[in-house]
Amino acid sequence: MDVTSSESELRALMLAASTGDASAYRTLLERLSSQLRAFFKNKLVLMNRGAVEAEDLVQEALFAIHTHRHTYDPSQPFTAWVYAIARYKLVDFLRRTKYSTRNVPVDESEELTARDNYAGVESSLDLDRLLETLTPKVKRVIQYVKLDGLSVSEAANRCGMSESAVKVSVHRGLKSLALQISKEGRP
Repeated sequence: MDVTSSESELRALMLAASTGDASAYRTLLERLSSQLRAFFKNKLVLMNRGAVEAEDLVQEALFAIHTHRHTYDPSQPFTAWVYAIARYKLVDFLRRTKYSTRNVPVDESEELTARDNYAGVESSLDLDRLLETLTPKVKRVIQYVKLDGLSVSEAANRCGMSESAVKVSVHRGLKSLALQISKEGRP
């Protein structure tokens, strides 16, 4: 079995599975199992943890993928979505086991905490998900001012709002996002 199925292959399987293709779903889960197993083993070996924990994490991740498959946005990379779930499962495991990087030799700790290719995509997906909790007007204003770098005046012109209303919308929107983030961070 190919441990490194491609993004396009996995995405096609996910899309077929979402339309009810049971065979595609079975193949998808088999391929994801292999990739997730390798991912977790690579991370856990740095913590002197074994295959049993990796297998538990594979099962937890597959279960989360199954139960949250409706949240996958087909316009976004599929593997980034999968690895975001896998990372959350790994972090949960580390919290549950009260793992600390102090238990890892110094020369290996950087590799354990290093970001990989999916980190930027993952944070972009998190940001998109958070922005969806805002009203369209507030989302648009935050996009213009905070993400696109427009001035308050330029954003006001584009949105047909006063500069004062833009400032208030940005302030309230950021406050709402901060509240949302703090809620998600609670156990």
